[in-house]
Parts: sequence; structure tokens; C-alpha cells
Amino acid sequence: SSSLTEVTAFIKRLKRKTDLSNMVKTMRTVLNSHSKVTVLRSDLHAVIEQGFLDIPGNLVQKAFRSPEEPQNDIELKCLNDLVSLLTPSTDIRVLLNCVSSNLHAFVIQPSRNKEELRELASDFQLRWNFLLRTVSKAMTLNNTDSFG
Repeated sequence: SSSLTEVTAFIKRLKRKTDLSNMVKTMRTVLNSHSKVTVLRSDLHAVIEQGFLDIPGNLVQKAFRSPEEPQNDIELKCLNDLVSLLTPSTDIRVLLNCVSSNLHAFVIQPSRNKEELRELASDFQLRWNFLLRTVSKAMTLNNTDSFG
């Protein structure tokens, strides 16, 4: 039983590493193309800054732009940080360090104990996934050049 648990955990870690490796390969291909990076940056800026996230039926306005809940800006700040670093010459490690720094500043450092860390991490992951899904949806609905 314990051996099965360890094997299952190992398989999950291996799958995550494989997924991450495939994602890095894809990102390197994109980052090596000046035109792809330029179009992607432009589309992301348009989606974030020009209000494409405010499409009908979208909850981003309520979920991420509420002045009474300043923690809701964390995910947008993280996304904006990544977009600001996105250039054809950017090494993937710079982007990963940016994510790591933001996670440390907004999730790990504010945690006072293990339970609070789990709660903050879970909340951040849920909001981050929601934001990325919403950005993808906006890019799809607006037929952005970089979506393909």
C-alpha cells in the first residue's frame, strides 16, 4: 500500500516535469521568434489594458478589479510582470524567476504557518487559473493574431 502511494506520487511528479519540459520547449520556440513575441505582447496588452477581459458574461471585472479587495490585483500584477519581461531575447529562466519571486512575495512570505500557506497557495492557484482561462477566452473570441 505504501509502495503504491510512493509510485503514484512519483508518476505524478514525472508527468508534471514532462508537461513543464514540453511547455518550456514551446516557449523557447516562441521566444526565438521576434515576430511571434511582438504579436503576443501586443495581443496580451490589448486583452489586459484595452478591456477585452470585460466581455459580456465575464466575471473578471468583479473578481479582479474590485477596489475593496486589493489582493485581487495580485494575479494581474503577476501577469503584467511576465508580459513586461516578454521579449525575443528573454531567457525562459527569467520568466520562471519572475513567477518564483511573485509567488514568494504574495504567497509564501505572507504565510504565518503551514495551513495559511496552503490556503493562500490554493487561492492564488485558483485565481491564476481563472485569469489565464479568461485571457485565453478573450484572445479566442477576439481572434487575436497570436492565439494560434
